[in-house]
Amino acid sequence: MIRNIEEVISEELNLKLNSVTNAIKLIDEGNTIPYIARYKKDLTDSLTDKELRDLEERLKYLRNLNERKLSVISLIEEKGKLTEELKKEIEEAKTLSEVEDLYRPYKEKRKTKGVIAKEKGLDKIVEIIYKNKKIDNFEDFLKSFIDETKKLNNKDDVYNGVIDIISEDIGDNPKYRKYIKKEIFLNGKIVVKEKSKDEKDTYGIYKDFECLIKKIKPYQFLAIQRGDKEKYLSYKLEFDKEKIIDYIYFNYKNSYYKDIYTDAIKESLKRLILPSVENEIIGEIREKSEEKSLEVFKRNLESLLMYPPLKNKKILGIDPGFKSGCKYAYVDELSLPHEIGTIYITTRSNINYDTDKDIKELINLINKYHIDYIALGNGTASREAEEVLRNMIEHYNLKIKIFIVNESGASVYSASKLGEEEFPNLTVEKRSAISLARRVIDPLAELVKIEPKAIGVGQYQHDMNQVRLNEVLSNVVIDCVNRVGVNLNTASISLLSYVSGINKTLAKNIYEYRLNNGNFSSRNDLLKIKGLKEKTFTQCAGFLKIIDGKEILDNTSIHPDDYEIARIILNEYKIDLIKDAKEEKERKLSSFNSDNFIKENNLNNKSIGKESLEDIIKEIINPFKDIREELEIVSLDNNVKSINDLKVGMVLNGTIRNIMDFGMFVDINVHTDGLVHISEISKDKYVDDISKYYSINQLVKVKVISLDINKKRIGLSMILD
Repeated sequence: MIRNIEEVISEELNLKLNSVTNAIKLIDEGNTIPYIARYKKDLTDSLTDKELRDLEERLKYLRNLNERKLSVISLIEEKGKLTEELKKEIEEAKTLSEVEDLYRPYKEKRKTKGVIAKEKGLDKIVEIIYKNKKIDNFEDFLKSFIDETKKLNNKDDVYNGVIDIISEDIGDNPKYRKYIKKEIFLNGKIVVKEKSKDEKDTYGIYKDFECLIKKIKPYQFLAIQRGDKEKYLSYKLEFDKEKIIDYIYFNYKNSYYKDIYTDAIKESLKRLILPSVENEIIGEIREKSEEKSLEVFKRNLESLLMYPPLKNKKILGIDPGFKSGCKYAYVDELSLPHEIGTIYITTRSNINYDTDKDIKELINLINKYHIDYIALGNGTASREAEEVLRNMIEHYNLKIKIFIVNESGASVYSASKLGEEEFPNLTVEKRSAISLARRVIDPLAELVKIEPKAIGVGQYQHDMNQVRLNEVLSNVVIDCVNRVGVNLNTASISLLSYVSGINKTLAKNIYEYRLNNGNFSSRNDLLKIKGLKEKTFTQCAGFLKIIDGKEILDNTSIHPDDYEIARIILNEYKIDLIKDAKEEKERKLSSFNSDNFIKENNLNNKSIGKESLEDIIKEIINPFKDIREELEIVSLDNNVKSINDLKVGMVLNGTIRNIMDFGMFVDINVHTDGLVHISEISKDKYVDDISKYYSINQLVKVKVISLDINKKRIGLSMILD
């Protein structure tokens, strides 16, 4: 009997069965993961969006698995070959691969060598061999099947046909395939050789590399695969073939025809079993490696998207350059760009800060708009531009700070159709200057305009299954956007399209409605949008906030369905949502009891419980809070300008730009990120997952431990003493 999916997921993910059952019901009803995570906590026992994503993924796989099991059982039954034992094996299989192995012997065969041999009547010989009937003169018996009309011209043709039939039967045996897979996984190894010389020595550590399959790390396998794809490396699986032959042969050692079985086993392994099993094993290693890399990518992306905004500040974005100059854009607190231009400050030395026209242009801009921060891209000419800007700030004693912004993906947006539509009359570099400033004001709102995999915080993303990559990363963006919430009156189409229940068409309709009718004054106005029905309104309304609208609750994360309950609480406890301070609200609500409130207001029959009530209370106490903490700008303040200034032993400040499963890349502001290998994270504790301790954009102190200036490689360590 096929196991209940809810029970399997409950066990696998260590979740309460009732929570799993309710979550599946909600998903099947068409509710989105963000909506379930935020507003259906009472039914799911507060499952997080991450837990719900894992649940949804396993649900899809297990339903597909069960569907395939039923199909296979039906197909075998139609052939009259289904036994209770086989049915039980299929029902208990845990993977699609196991199901396919069990189905293999019963599949309709194409015109294989074995099928052709059977058509020639050689299955009569095989039947005698299988029944272990002794034939006194087997050689003569084989010769009796010689028939030139069937292209059986001699005894060898007959013998080879017999081997073809038996070898295919051995190849179809699920027991053998299961043993071989297990044996190769446990005791086999991957052996890598250099195929051609790579001048950059990218794959130098893998040119004579071997590792047990069960111990190979995901990043190692993905690097080997890329090296193989680029024809610098070749690799193969090595394992004990004799042990495998002995295992299969053990089943036939007492037969009169053990020599025939030996030949058939070798043929089956060479032609049928090993090629497909090795491909399956490589596929499974690749899939596990990609999943591990995806986990790293997901954490990095989430860390970047949830990076704190710099609110209510005026930012000057600068995209640095040499020959074509540095493009700048002043962007106000609402992310609206104003003055845009070009200055040349990186190609000249001995700048006179009192008379230089480009410096004067910047000073006038800073003074005119009372600019708070400069957002400087970290690409080409960044270090040179930063030096000039710091000297300028010091010379004029300005109260302004420089924030180095990671440019990854900025050029992708600037050159995209979206960038062109947003700023059709600007060059790519000027659009980039605007984008850099906006990345500081609200990283999430700006980064959603870029395809997630182009943001530059993953590993080997170009080698992965792109459909899977896009799906997983899009879900990360969706969850982050909905966790934070969106200002309905300022959100771009890109940002709106990630809101729960809203697709790109609806996002465009909302945006155009706002352009034609002015700002939304109520969440209920969403129902005027073409194509936005009640069901969609339910999914999206709580995540779309309206500042200064008709209804104060529209600027909170309280769902419109719960406004009535929120008002009862506000009235009963005499709370003014705006005027009362947080501490005053906490004092007034100190006696609030969820169970009593539900009883007193006859809410037992409504789909609201303690968890949802607690969320409403939190929103009332701190209604307009951004869950991202506000950004604090800290200067790196390193006295190095390029990789040539570095010396082994130097201790520097750095910004983490990317975290991989083998280490993390740190920007020390010399145009080349240094690598802190995972072994250099700590001397006191074993680190198996860097993201447990560090995150993207975090400031750290590092020591230079190795340098290769020609190859532009910098080795760093977090172990400073």
